[in-house]
Amino acid sequence: MSTNPVADFYTAIAEHYDAQFHDESDEDRQDDLDDVAEQVGELLRGHTVLELGCGTGYFTDVIAETAQSVLATDISEAMLNVAREHGEGLENVQYRVADALNLPTDLGKFTAVFAGFLWSHFKKEEQDAFIAGLRARVGSNALLVLIDDEYVEGASPTVARTDAQGNTWAQFVDAEGKRHELPKNYPTDSALRKRLGTAVREIKIGRWDSCWALTCRLK
Repeated sequence: MSTNPVADFYTAIAEHYDAQFHDESDEDRQDDLDDVAEQVGELLRGHTVLELGCGTGYFTDVIAETAQSVLATDISEAMLNVAREHGEGLENVQYRVADALNLPTDLGKFTAVFAGFLWSHFKKEEQDAFIAGLRARVGSNALLVLIDDEYVEGASPTVARTDAQGNTWAQFVDAEGKRHELPKNYPTDSALRKRLGTAVREIKIGRWDSCWALTCRLK
């Protein structure tokens, strides 16, 4: 096990993670994901994209359809292995293990960054470090696209507590039934603008019933 509980959890569920993207019993979420995927594809059309926290590659496949190239990264080798299998044959995609909070210096040059369902797992103090790291590695004027979950009563993981810094912690259960308490924040529009405002420009936020999307440009 690593010292990163979020990475450990997603490594534990790597073989089962895809199910959420193909859950026909939740038509509303599927409709939201389809709508978001279509917009993400258009936003990243023609871009050289750095994808952070690619998971098993659901959005990697979407982005690859319109982007010039994609470097899909994840901290979990197990998740990345599933993504490689799904992306077999995508000639404009490369895969690499990387920690979004400690990006390697040799990633290359990119015109856009995409992170799906990653922001909410960062504690608030980590969110600042994440944006600072992007600015250092990617540079100014790059397009940043974030998507993440809305809290849905009865469907979202059970909220366990809120810590002194205002981070929400929730209970997640892996494929073997083991419980994991992980940070899972559900920011308002104003909280997102306050957190990002000094480091980015041109913030735009859209919300669906089960998820939200934010686009901006790094300063």
